[in-house]
Amino acid sequence: MSNTFVQNESIETIIQRYKGTVYSVALSYTNNQHDADDIFQEVFLIYFKSKPQFNDEEHRKAWLIRTTMNCSLRVVDSTYRKRTVPMEEMEEGSFQFETKEENAVYLALQALPEKYRIVLQLFYFEDMSIESISKALNLKVSTVKVQLMRGREMMKTKLKEEEYQ
Repeated sequence: MSNTFVQNESIETIIQRYKGTVYSVALSYTNNQHDADDIFQEVFLIYFKSKPQFNDEEHRKAWLIRTTMNCSLRVVDSTYRKRTVPMEEMEEGSFQFETKEENAVYLALQALPEKYRIVLQLFYFEDMSIESISKALNLKVSTVKVQLMRGREMMKTKLKEEEYQ
């Protein structure tokens, strides 16, 4: 990502730059590829329609993450979803990474409570600083640090459990 901030970039450029971030945050919240696909589309549709103004690239990224989280929470908390019983999402071979270790990390991460999962996702997979995560999630820096520490410990425990099974 360049240091030069361009306010009026094309939607295609913005989608290319942030597609991984938006999709991974949506998948982290929903644990469902189909819902993540829908949320991905909804976030960029909102972006396109609302044409928000930003101070810098970090502000744009924080807006996209916050919008993704809001859309994801709407899906997760929907009455429809609470009344349905999902089909087995993780059927053998339906969603697999290349290595056994990557699958173990993904499954351990998805098993964490949401507040730890999203902070770990943003820190490790989106390379966001603690300060950037703090701004994007409207949390204190100290809260982000504690959630990272606790999330790491939970991941370590889950991965050790997986190792012995």
